Amino acid sequence: MSSPLIAFRQEGAAHLLANYLQSQGIKVKVERTDVGDEFALILENNDDVLRARDITEDFLQNPRDPKYQQAAWQRGERVRLTPQGGNSIASMLRNAMTSPFTATVLVICVVIYALSLVGLFSPIASELMMQPMSLLMQNHEWWRLLGPAFIHFSILHIVFNLLWWGMLGAQIERTLGVSMLLMVFVVSAVASSVGQSFFTAPLPNGLLPFGGLSGVVYALMGFVWWLGWLKPQWGLSIPRAIIGFMLVWLVLGYADVLWVSMANAAHTVGLITGCALAFILSVGADKRAG
Repeated sequence: MSSPLIAFRQEGAAHLLANYLQSQGIKVKVERTDVGDEFALILENNDDVLRARDITEDFLQNPRDPKYQQAAWQRGERVRLTPQGGNSIASMLRNAMTSPFTATVLVICVVIYALSLVGLFSPIASELMMQPMSLLMQNHEWWRLLGPAFIHFSILHIVFNLLWWGMLGAQIERTLGVSMLLMVFVVSAVASSVGQSFFTAPLPNGLLPFGGLSGVVYALMGFVWWLGWLKPQWGLSIPRAIIGFMLVWLVLGYADVLWVSMANAAHTVGLITGCALAFILSVGADKRAG
């Protein structure tokens, strides 16, 4: 006979405890309740109640103990508690600055933009801007595949990108680790630069005049969006309103009704790349679990 054990408002916490209980031989399932949109752990055998309660009390005292994450890994999953602190700009920046790789990219972008304001944009652009693929094949300056992600052209441009990068990047880094965010960043930055290079005419000096983290940001959105759908127990999520806003912004870019020039190909390639990486990661996790 089954019986309820505990309910959480955070789905990641429910699955984290459930994984550990199952690793201890206690059969339990997670069910969404109708009360306050909570996630309840249901024991399948009443004989396990006392032992399950003791484990639950330990979990509530120290939910970030590595043993819970280790149990999730052994079951082919990785679940972490979602960082708390609200959705304000201040809290997003705090989360970003306490996530090493997220903070590193943020600082690099700010420093490069600050240097461009004091007259150093031209030398920076000459070293970082993308070139046509035919030219890269000759000069082998492959760092230019990543370079455009760090260049921004206005205060609105950099603020918009860094806010999204800080929010989404920190969430990925805290939940799945720095190596995962690094992979998403590199793959999406390269893919976005290559994609946009085929739709941008070169300047007389051979440089392709586009830049910004937008392609990477769209990749992060797609990555979090799809993993939140495919693997909700992993704790990644993004509000539907944000997804809708970003998709509308993408469409407006193609409609050419905005006051700024948009790197539409970079945004589209980034979004597709992020979704594809999430799908591949999800399928790989399922294979390891099976």
